[in-house]
Amino acid sequence: MKTFLPKVKEIKRSWYEVDASKYTLGRLATRVATVLRGKHKVTFTPHMDVGDWVVVKNAAKVQFSGRKLAQKVYYRNTGYPGGIRTKTLAERMEKEPEGVIRDAVRNMLDANRLRKDILRRLKVVPGDKHEFQVDKELK
Repeated sequence: MKTFLPKVKEIKRSWYEVDASKYTLGRLATRVATVLRGKHKVTFTPHMDVGDWVVVKNAAKVQFSGRKLAQKVYYRNTGYPGGIRTKTLAERMEKEPEGVIRDAVRNMLDANRLRKDILRRLKVVPGDKHEFQVDKELK
């Protein structure tokens, strides 16, 4: 029996929508990363990009467990000596709730050449309204 490898023309992509207000951040990120990667499909192949599009709505209403809003800290470095900048999760949620979800999903994906292309299929919306045509609801 031969291993099935899908051709690029045979890959069919669907649009999924998920409501972030129903999930905690980590559980949302794992479900979204699975669909973006294509692991939910029978035709999944690790070295190919066979995933679907995902629209995350209500990003500003995502839930957190424990005291993460006050205790979780995001770090970045400017490259200069003493250039470490920090922000708490609460500060980031006020200004950019889409970025918090995008970073969580990005860190759930493998760090390889496919990650950039996979993340292009992720659309994060802070509210309930968006202009994308969705096929299915992600559960």
